[in-house]
Amino acid sequence: MTRHDRWNALLELLARDGRLEVEEAAEALDVSAATIRRDLDQLAGRQLLLRTRGGAVAHGVSYELPLRYKTARRAPEKQRIAKAVAELLAPGEVVGFTGGTTTTETARALALRDEPFTVVTNALNIANELAVRPQVKIVLTGGVARPQSFELIGPLAMGVLNEVALDVAVLGVNGVDVEGGLTAHHEGEASINRALAERARRVVVAADSSKVGSVAFARICSLDAVDVLVTDEGLEPAAAERITEAGVRVMTV
Repeated sequence: MTRHDRWNALLELLARDGRLEVEEAAEALDVSAATIRRDLDQLAGRQLLLRTRGGAVAHGVSYELPLRYKTARRAPEKQRIAKAVAELLAPGEVVGFTGGTTTTETARALALRDEPFTVVTNALNIANELAVRPQVKIVLTGGVARPQSFELIGPLAMGVLNEVALDVAVLGVNGVDVEGGLTAHHEGEASINRALAERARRVVVAADSSKVGSVAFARICSLDAVDVLVTDEGLEPAAAERITEAGVRVMTV
């Protein structure tokens, strides 16, 4: 197990239980207690947790909102996608994040890197998690919050996005289709996603394979606005070929 994988596993255990004991974590991950102590010290240095005598606890309120948001559905696929998307981002870039479970996992993967980034997002949970990371500058849009997705939408959000330029937009979507393009369930979210894509030099879509071939209610943009689709190995080869022919680089992980 790599250090990155251990860190993710430790944070998952901490999110589930609220606290960690060194010996229990060492047994769960099948590593030495010394390794766990070192990992917890390093995670504490990144403000991802608080060290205690013999273990660690969650870092204040920073876990509460993401925990309510987290879903177990296709979690392994989403975490692999997130890691791959994070690796596409270069230090110092300005990255736009929409809301969504896969984009949230991507933001978590980004937070584990000791490199500077500027993150522009309309997702309250992403901003909440990254705000305590000293290497990440957070720009949060205004807007009206949707409790179903923790996203800010509406004219106030658009006002901020119209004033920024992004290197990369990382989009979470509900549908990816050659004819239908990118789509979302809610028209307000689709509007913000479209604005992020328009303000970015590169557009990366992070979506598990269940989203491919689906068309949701509200259109975001056509596939010709997309540079890269990162998805899981469940993607059908024929679907991958059609998307590639549409000019999108397809990465399966």
